[in-house]
Amino acid sequence: MAPFPPEASDGSGISPEERYSRQIRFAPVGPSGQERLGRSSAVLVGCGALGASLADLLVRAGIGRLRIVDRDFVEGSNLQRQTLFEEADARGSLPKAEAARRRLSAVNSAVAVEAAVSDLHASNAGELLGGADLLLDGTDNFSTRYLLNDYAVERGIPWIYGGAVGASGLVLAVLPGVGACLRCLFPEPPPEGASPTCDTAGILAPAATLVASLQAAAALQILTGNGAAACRDLRQVDVWEGSVRSIRVERREDCPACGERRFEFLRGERGSAVATLCGRDAIQLNPATDRELDLAALEGRLRAAASIVSRNEFLLRFRVEGCEVALFRDGRALVRGVTEPARARALYSRYVGD
Repeated sequence: MAPFPPEASDGSGISPEERYSRQIRFAPVGPSGQERLGRSSAVLVGCGALGASLADLLVRAGIGRLRIVDRDFVEGSNLQRQTLFEEADARGSLPKAEAARRRLSAVNSAVAVEAAVSDLHASNAGELLGGADLLLDGTDNFSTRYLLNDYAVERGIPWIYGGAVGASGLVLAVLPGVGACLRCLFPEPPPEGASPTCDTAGILAPAATLVASLQAAAALQILTGNGAAACRDLRQVDVWEGSVRSIRVERREDCPACGERRFEFLRGERGSAVATLCGRDAIQLNPATDRELDLAALEGRLRAAASIVSRNEFLLRFRVEGCEVALFRDGRALVRGVTEPARARALYSRYVGD
């Protein structure tokens, strides 16, 4: 994969001076900040509730290039809070990264938006994250966030953590070498079941939108040359209570990442090929080796044993043994209706192959 696609040409007939006029009038941005933003690139990992709002804000603001990395596809339950998607995307099982790319390209054709329908892990981090000026967190799990943190801290790239559940959320701008990183705040992932998730606590769209707005504001500060103004405190918000708190996070000398320079998640020493998806009774499986599946041929083979739900150029969905499997071209699978990884692996092996 190339570091980034070439800059998109604007065929809208709308001049940059007109499109960004109100933003340019904001003195800390000004013409020079807008120009700098237009030369900047970012990678957004995760395009759910946070990522969709964050991508929309940055593309409308005029970032130069944005790569969206997401492993999932659009479903009806997403439409309550994931603002880039429509009912047609859910009916067509369109991957979120691709649905976002199509929508955002129609919003601002001057921005080069790239969709990466993939799951970020240690072995592809360099390919998916390389060349970016800024990394953005739209994920739903700490394993991926720690991988982002490792990559950013090792390479000295700023990144912005965000999380939302229920009515509350957290935001932290990480400026390597300047302030604390994520593992200064959370040295270890929380134990499984110890923290509320959207499975157990649900999520309000305004909470996700507010967190994404704070992330976007920090991104604009960094990318327009105002990084010194970016708040390095942890922001804690609750839209139900109407509260906002800033909590000072000190850099720790014994931090595994920025202190001791132990990048365990980036090295693949920690993390897993199996992941439970937030908000869904589903397990994600990553293939042991790189592969490229012929989805049309597989559909024909499965018809005798499974109920086919849908197929497009990106994925094949089928039902079997009381479960639904979404199979991607790279061999990755989302198995819905299971909670045990062993059960998911058994279904994959039986119907797809090892």
